Amino acid sequence: MSNTNEEKLVDVKNLSYYPHRRIKATIAFLKKHAPPPRSILDLGVDNMLSDIMRQEGYHVDNTRGEDLDVNYQSVIESEAELITSFEIFEHMVAPYNLLSQIPQGKHLISTVPLKVWFKKAHWHPTDPRDRHYHEFEPRQYDMLLEKAGWQIKASETWSFPAGKVNGIRPLLRFFYPTFYAVFAIKE
Repeated sequence: MSNTNEEKLVDVKNLSYYPHRRIKATIAFLKKHAPPPRSILDLGVDNMLSDIMRQEGYHVDNTRGEDLDVNYQSVIESEAELITSFEIFEHMVAPYNLLSQIPQGKHLISTVPLKVWFKKAHWHPTDPRDRHYHEFEPRQYDMLLEKAGWQIKASETWSFPAGKVNGIRPLLRFFYPTFYAVFAIKE
């Protein structure tokens, strides 16, 4: 089934439930630090967030699902001025390899899940692509970016509780940030 542009339209202003609040925050962070129009290479396959970025005036291309730990030539060769990575680096064994090879002059906006003491890293029991090899503390992610040659220009932490408090972990999500957003430049 092919999607038309009308079928893909998402009203980002009315996204109010989890995980859509996270998407709204991501778009706001993106627009604040890299307003449209911009050319973007979004790491990961085409998805709802890619569609929303297009609706917001960005020109977005996506990687094709290749293993970015070992095959990052498309990222290195991209002419896009901005690389976006929304919850991708935690799935990679060695994100440093890719981050260090991206050419100077590029901008990066990325989000990663934060390591929090009250939950284990996400690990899907049957889908090897849906597992977190890393979950970061902000200082760990900052160090990774800086060591790979990036200068961090802005960052934010976010918490997006699911809305239902049916246990201690959902309650703790109201008080502890669980996502980290970064804007960086490779100069």
